[in-house]
Amino acid sequence: MRIITSLRQMKEASARLRAAGRTIGLVPTMGCLHPGHLSLARASKKTTDATVVSIFVNPTQFDPREDLSKYPRDFARDARLLRAEGTDILFVPRAADMYPSGYKTFVEVLDLQNKLCGRSRPIHFRGVCTVVLKLFNIVRPDKAFFGQKDAQQAVIIRRMAGDLDLDVEIEVKPIIRDADGLALSSRNAYLNPAERKAALVLTRSLKEAKMMVDQGQRKTAVLIGRIRSRLEDEPLARVDYAAVVDPEELEPLSLVKDRALIALAVFIGRTRLIDNVTVRIKVKVKAKAERKGALSLKG
Repeated sequence: MRIITSLRQMKEASARLRAAGRTIGLVPTMGCLHPGHLSLARASKKTTDATVVSIFVNPTQFDPREDLSKYPRDFARDARLLRAEGTDILFVPRAADMYPSGYKTFVEVLDLQNKLCGRSRPIHFRGVCTVVLKLFNIVRPDKAFFGQKDAQQAVIIRRMAGDLDLDVEIEVKPIIRDADGLALSSRNAYLNPAERKAALVLTRSLKEAKMMVDQGQRKTAVLIGRIRSRLEDEPLARVDYAAVVDPEELEPLSLVKDRALIALAVFIGRTRLIDNVTVRIKVKVKAKAERKGALSLKG
């Protein structure tokens, strides 16, 4: 595995790969890697010729109230894990190179960035879009891999790529969870044992909401009410938001008619965690109704 810190050297390495006809996969990360990140690297290995994993704790996506300096970092461990996965290039740019003195250009996806997490983190997605676009321009990947845990981020990045005609395919992979169901996150490292146990309330509330949809509940107010009730039963939990939205536009839904994204952001102690589940109206139920309608028309 080659470790590159220079933007110029990364561009040159990418140009050589492309000249040789090799496809490139990019997995953007902020480090402190867990099995969810590694699953993205494996997905890239399976479908592209060369896998680049970037590690960059992006300062522009942190609100001034958030402590950037305390974000968990363990580069030596991350490098070992990626080397074991057969990653081709580990790209670790420097903040001074990504945002040199006098830097003034940012990228925004209007409307989508102001919903859900964007309400409490107003500059977050501007920073995410900016750094991801810069990484796309530097690495020039054929495919880029993201996790469904960051559902809003995935929607926004996919829209940015489409709106700006970027020549990169965005692949969003399923959430990877611990054995007890907690969604893997670098921020889980902040949790003490009691908070780690309390954090399972996110998983339990989402499972219950999905079960309610599967059993026929369509009113989102009822779903959100049940979720909030379960979350508020946990003394260590403080709800940022619980929402049922359209999976593409992130607009709130009053009824689940086809597909819906149920998304949560919850503080466990001082640590903000997010999780989500996509629910669908079962096809066989719809097909049965359609067949019944067709028969009644024939009669």
